[in-house]
Amino acid sequence: MEFLRQTLLRNRQFVLYCIIGAGGATLDFLIYSALVKLGGVNFQVANACGYGSGTVLSFTLNSRFNFKPRDRMTLRFVAFCLVGLLGLAVSAEALHLLIDRCGYDKYVSKLAAIALVVLLQYNLNRIISFRRSKSAPDE
Repeated sequence: MEFLRQTLLRNRQFVLYCIIGAGGATLDFLIYSALVKLGGVNFQVANACGYGSGTVLSFTLNSRFNFKPRDRMTLRFVAFCLVGLLGLAVSAEALHLLIDRCGYDKYVSKLAAIALVVLLQYNLNRIISFRRSKSAPDE
């Protein structure tokens, strides 16, 4: 049990990013599912709508509770959105491959695409969107 506690403490930022990401991914998946099932919207359009909503939620929560930057928030948001667009492209391609090419279920494929993108986006956001400024005061 102590090993697990120490591992979580050492990787606190990633764990919190995943928890926040789970909230963003849940919003993404709910919007995607509602648009596909209730609205009859094309899965790629629904993917973009859900993904955009999850991205805004994730930036807001990560800024406030995880990385806590205090400077250049507009630039950070733009960087976060650009990383999000890259994630959207990876997600869209994964959905294309899994649904159109392989014939897998739309909902299972969406969950797989979310899992694929998490590690990519965490690392890019940590390095690009939320890196510490040289001029920012230490906390």
